[in-house]
Amino acid sequence: MADAALIWSYLSREPLLWLTATLLAYWAGDAAFRASGRKPYVNPVLVAVIVLAAVLWLTGTDYPAYFEGAQFVHFMLGPATVALAVPLHANLSRVRRAALPILAALLAGSVTAVLSALGIAWAMGADAGVLASLAPKSATAPVAIGISEGLGGAPTLTAVLVLLTGIIGAVVVTPLLNALGVRDWRARGFAVGVAAHGIGTARAFQVNETAGAFAGIGMGLNAVLTALIAPLVLRLFV
Repeated sequence: MADAALIWSYLSREPLLWLTATLLAYWAGDAAFRASGRKPYVNPVLVAVIVLAAVLWLTGTDYPAYFEGAQFVHFMLGPATVALAVPLHANLSRVRRAALPILAALLAGSVTAVLSALGIAWAMGADAGVLASLAPKSATAPVAIGISEGLGGAPTLTAVLVLLTGIIGAVVVTPLLNALGVRDWRARGFAVGVAAHGIGTARAFQVNETAGAFAGIGMGLNAVLTALIAPLVLRLFV
């Protein structure tokens, strides 16, 4: 037992340990997702979060120690966000033809996401720091964290809220839109991209390629608009 503790003490200081653990956790989540027949509630990210949380709890590892090793994944969020220009460019002609509905949906989705979250939290007595952390929850993580820092929020709390928003959106989007009778893959994809950023976009690509492309477009445009409107809406409550 002493030798095992010594080995673990050594390994836990190695950055590659937690990067490898992150990748293995997602691999396990993706395997579970495929084994379930691609059921939306067996979301790969949700499974990976549960697995990683259990490992961190069992090993007594705090978040800063984990992040030091897994920060390369965090770094890659930036280039991944910039790469959203690819689906936008590939579908530019289709976006132009539907420019007015897209702008209307983007405005409605972005404003509703910020206003509803802040309104509910404010009514429940949340302080200014929590409200600032909550405002950009529907934007993609790199943008949301930057907005949160600029508004005086807690970036770590924002990251958790962004993750929860994406997971919930990815889980409920398919049954919800099926129940609402939405059949247009462009509308379905754009809706989940605006509401549930990257995790929702990944789910859209699993369902339909066109939906995935428009989810990427919605995710990118919503990040820009949220950066503009979040400070304005926050002033109504703080």
